[in-house]
Amino acid sequence: MRKRKPQKRYYQPDPRFGDENVTFFVNNLMLDGKKTIAYKIFYDAMDYATEKAGEDGYELWKKALVAISPGVEVKSRRIGGATFQIPSEVRPARKRSVGMKWLIKYARARNGKSMAEKLGSEIMAAAKGEGAAVKKREDTQRMAEANKAFSHFKF
Repeated sequence: MRKRKPQKRYYQPDPRFGDENVTFFVNNLMLDGKKTIAYKIFYDAMDYATEKAGEDGYELWKKALVAISPGVEVKSRRIGGATFQIPSEVRPARKRSVGMKWLIKYARARNGKSMAEKLGSEIMAAAKGEGAAVKKREDTQRMAEANKAFSHFKF
């Protein structure tokens, strides 16, 4: 076991919106340490979403993150030779990071010309309550509901 908790990391706010969550998102979006390219992709996606939806892209992004963030998740636990899926609440920090990772994962899997377009489309879909990332959240929620009977095995 750990001797002490790891220190919480704080992120510099991004240059355009002044939001630490944007920096966290861009860090997850970044590949091979190319942060400038990741920022460009994110800002282009915001512009694309603003242009297509007619709303502010940044507000859509925040709405999408709320729509995607999971409330409960299932964790595997081995008890007496059997493995049970045990539902548990998700901490706020984990909600944020899992939601962002799902958004990026399903944006990458989308069909589109550029990553900025794919990300912008996924953000718009998630803000409306549609898209693959929202479906993933609903599936996770459904799985937790189905395994509610095992909640007394909590960690």
